[in-house]
Amino acid sequence: MYRLKGDDHMIAVVLPAYKPDETILEITDRLWTYGCRIVAVDDGSGEAYRGIFEKISDICTVLRHEENRGKGAAIKTALAYIQKEMPECDTVGIMDCDGQHLPEDMITLLECARENPKTLVLGCRSVGKEMPLKSRLGNRITRGIFYLVTGVPVSDTQTGLRAFTSNIISSLLTIKGERYEYETNVLLVMARIGLPFEEIPIHTIYRDKENSTSHFRAVWDSVRIYKDILKFTASSFSSFVLDYLLFSLLMLVFPHHALWILGANVLARIVSAYYNYTMNCSFVFHRTRQVKTAVQYFMLAAFILCMNNVILEGFTQIAGFSVYPAKLCTECLLFCISWLVQKLFIFRRENGSPAACGEIAKGQMKA
Repeated sequence: MYRLKGDDHMIAVVLPAYKPDETILEITDRLWTYGCRIVAVDDGSGEAYRGIFEKISDICTVLRHEENRGKGAAIKTALAYIQKEMPECDTVGIMDCDGQHLPEDMITLLECARENPKTLVLGCRSVGKEMPLKSRLGNRITRGIFYLVTGVPVSDTQTGLRAFTSNIISSLLTIKGERYEYETNVLLVMARIGLPFEEIPIHTIYRDKENSTSHFRAVWDSVRIYKDILKFTASSFSSFVLDYLLFSLLMLVFPHHALWILGANVLARIVSAYYNYTMNCSFVFHRTRQVKTAVQYFMLAAFILCMNNVILEGFTQIAGFSVYPAKLCTECLLFCISWLVQKLFIFRRENGSPAACGEIAKGQMKA
């Protein structure tokens, strides 16, 4: 069996597979020559593909889903098996079985992961003209959104070639997602808890310009991926709308004088902040309220409130803006400031232990 640089521990490679062609035979043979333990998951491919999985069963552990459940579900099935049945494996890799990844690149990532415990090692493709257009555009869009959401730069957010030490398997099993969105969710959660990413350049291989071997559904799987990212902003935007509408309604009743504007602004901010915190707990984070997160959130909310009033007063009393556009400009400016402060400082590193990621809030609060 293959050993990682003088260590006696074994490595395992996960192959999620849905209707694979015979490329999987070559991949498993080459991984086997490197001494890898291989766990392949037949994700509901059907009887027509049973023969292919039988051909690799002599060198692989083959797990089966009776129905297609998605790539994320297949990965988690394999990881649960490794955790329970293969405790001697201390380093795990995940790769696609459609020929887009080379076993030699997988070994490089495994070596890096073994040398960098508690690090998620990503095999990053060159996002150039050799990559199919839909993959290139999708990767650039997702990469940009991911950076805005987390403040962490990742050059290839859609790579399926990854490696890590087995001490983060428990955390990976708690992350939401059953299909392609799972891989993006893993990056979001790991970025949130401060787990380091290590990027390794790999070969970029496509059989044709349309990437026809991929089972990625451009519309529906993109919706799944972006849905979990955009949930970070939905709560923030809805609280912004509530705050603005409530402020506007109050100003229909109150005189447009400095103290009344201040009072309406404070009241609207308190109501919208409470609404936003509640929404984040139930809709974004899916967890009960905690004193620590509440204190952090409302400390930032108090600071933003003070800045809100200062900026609003500046627009109305100094710049001479009407109260409604002044409020809108103020909110837009502070929305951006709040977003960056939370992403880059407050929520970026709440806990350095990857084992705790299932217990950590995984989203964005807007003050």
